[in-house]
Amino acid sequence: MASTAVAAVLLVSGCSFGAADGVGRGDGGSGDGAPVGQRPKETVPYWVNPDGNAVRQLTDYRDAGDDAKAELIERIAGQPTADWIPTRDTEAETRRITGRAAEADRDALLVLYNIPHRDCGQFSKGGAADASTYRGWIDQVARGIGDRRATVILEPDAVVHLVDRCTPPEYHEERYALLRGAVERLKEQPNTTVYLDAGNAGWSQPDALHEPLRRAGIERADGFSLNVSNFYPTSVSVEFGKRLSRKVGGKPFVVDTSRNGNGAYTEGDPKENWCNPPGRALGEAPTVKTDDPLVAAYLWIKRPGESDGECKGGPRAGAWWPEYALSLARGAR
Repeated sequence: MASTAVAAVLLVSGCSFGAADGVGRGDGGSGDGAPVGQRPKETVPYWVNPDGNAVRQLTDYRDAGDDAKAELIERIAGQPTADWIPTRDTEAETRRITGRAAEADRDALLVLYNIPHRDCGQFSKGGAADASTYRGWIDQVARGIGDRRATVILEPDAVVHLVDRCTPPEYHEERYALLRGAVERLKEQPNTTVYLDAGNAGWSQPDALHEPLRRAGIERADGFSLNVSNFYPTSVSVEFGKRLSRKVGGKPFVVDTSRNGNGAYTEGDPKENWCNPPGRALGEAPTVKTDDPLVAAYLWIKRPGESDGECKGGPRAGAWWPEYALSLARGAR
């Protein structure tokens, strides 16, 4: 999503996310004969969806005999990426995803992105119609998770858009209450880990974020997430995360490394450098072996190859874009 309110001062200010309404979401199936398998559990315990967009693209390229493109797309298809929970059939879809992950003896990695007044009316605008609808949706997610293992990234940029005032002030108290309630409800599930999103390293002053995170429920959460759908280098995100962690009781954090292999794009309009920037690359592969006790994991939260929005020739936000996926894989080191 785009954070246009701060775009003038942030190099890469916002992000466009996977589609919470089901757009660009990898549908499930039996997975029998799938062309990819699971990663080693001790290194990356998260589920590789054998029926996701990248896997289907991989199959298409192999069927067409295009081995070069297949090899590139396999760099994406073979890694666990987050499932963005839809707003329709929510409980059933969440149960299906977490159930299939459990069958593979892996943890589900979920993103919840449905806060009212989402994305300030920009590319990923939408969200629940009101507070009551949102609370009901969170309850459906929690019931769908049940006692299965799941890691939840809670509402990318929802807190940041309170700080930068992109979200109108009349909605602030409601949003804080909804985020606190979501953390509390999700933590009722015995095997659910919750990371409250804290934006990205464009926020050079963690002092602007720690009190809003407290009001949003960081104390009950397991930690916070950074760089979702963004491009800041991992080292920059980790440095920022450590500074912020000191302000919120030493909470650990996770970093989205899905597309940060070449860092941020600096050559275009700063207001849209976050949206489908050219020349980007896959970053570090997902892992919980980060060699840093504060960094809980590097994760692919944004699904590589899915569009940021209708900019630079891209399709709608969350839609699969094979050309962009190939370019990310080509740039990977």
